[in-house]
Amino acid sequence: MTKITSIEYFRVLPRWLFVKVCDDTGHSGWGESTLEGHTEAVEGTLDALIRRFVGYEADDIEHIWQTAWRLGFYRGGPVFMSAISGIDIALWDMKARKLGVPVYQLLGGKVRSKIKVYAWIGGDRPSDVETAAKLRIAQGFKTIKMNATEDVDWLDSPSALASSVERIKLVKGLGLDAALDFHGRLHKPMSKQLAKAVEPYQPLFIEEPLLSEHPEGILQLSHLTTCPIALGERLYSRWDVKRFLQDASIDVLQPDISHVGGISEIKKVASMAEAFDVAIAPHCPLGPIALAASMQVAVSTPNFVIQEMSQGIHYNTEAGEHDLTSYLKDGSVFDVKDGFVAALTGVGLGIEVDEEEVRKVAQTAQPWEPKQFHGLDGSIREW
Repeated sequence: MTKITSIEYFRVLPRWLFVKVCDDTGHSGWGESTLEGHTEAVEGTLDALIRRFVGYEADDIEHIWQTAWRLGFYRGGPVFMSAISGIDIALWDMKARKLGVPVYQLLGGKVRSKIKVYAWIGGDRPSDVETAAKLRIAQGFKTIKMNATEDVDWLDSPSALASSVERIKLVKGLGLDAALDFHGRLHKPMSKQLAKAVEPYQPLFIEEPLLSEHPEGILQLSHLTTCPIALGERLYSRWDVKRFLQDASIDVLQPDISHVGGISEIKKVASMAEAFDVAIAPHCPLGPIALAASMQVAVSTPNFVIQEMSQGIHYNTEAGEHDLTSYLKDGSVFDVKDGFVAALTGVGLGIEVDEEEVRKVAQTAQPWEPKQFHGLDGSIREW
């Protein structure tokens, strides 16, 4: 058995938080604790967890997870769970590296050899989707996701939704499947209208048609539309997920491996979802470590359907030159062909992090701040 000797974290561009864990035999692993817009809060939580877990047995991953969850008394929520996630992912990476196998071999082995993926187009205020969609086709993608709307008032003019319909018609006309991210921006009066309006154009799914803090509204909406309903990025544990599975109100669950407690928890969430005939499509507009960890889970999860990738997403391009593969020694592991990425078969997470670049960028990287949307009257709108 080996003991944890150090846990470090690195704030890097465009908006990611990487974690490195080392043991007393010289082995190490990488994780990701990215929580978009709340980096400093996660860093503070990591400081507390680091003080606790240095000296623990590195191979006892479940024990470490349970210690973090149960012995802190207060638990759950995005900040706490994101901090756990980075450490958990790094421990799985390190353990698999020591054994000389990919992480998926520790999760039961493969159920597939390649992973269906999608990429973003259109930005926060979706525009020029035709050009962006054609670029994604050239890059090998068969499926895209885009924001369904700009910011919308609680009750807005129905005309505010007209462009949403035109965009999905255009993208589908190019031969792509398209998921629509309502992004929790719409409130019930508008969400019901938009779900009905886009239904004839068969979106792959509609994501967060309402915020997940409105389970009763999501249940109601599920009875009004045939569009598959997806959500989960703002659910942080199997206990958060439970209500939606019991209600049978969602069709696709989207846990984020950097928010939901890492590999240990997302596998449990996926198994719960399978028992309710709900698909898993991990949320991941994040960095390469989160993506690699998600792909290790995807390879070993029967009810996995599609994986989000952040290559060229607007959050990355707005921040400068650093994108999905900027911190990897070999970015070709994420190459897309005919809508799929091959299973990552290298040891650990299947990627090699460029630690020199990580440490260099971390010296000056500033926290990323969430977007702000305001209505014409100055009131705050969901973004």
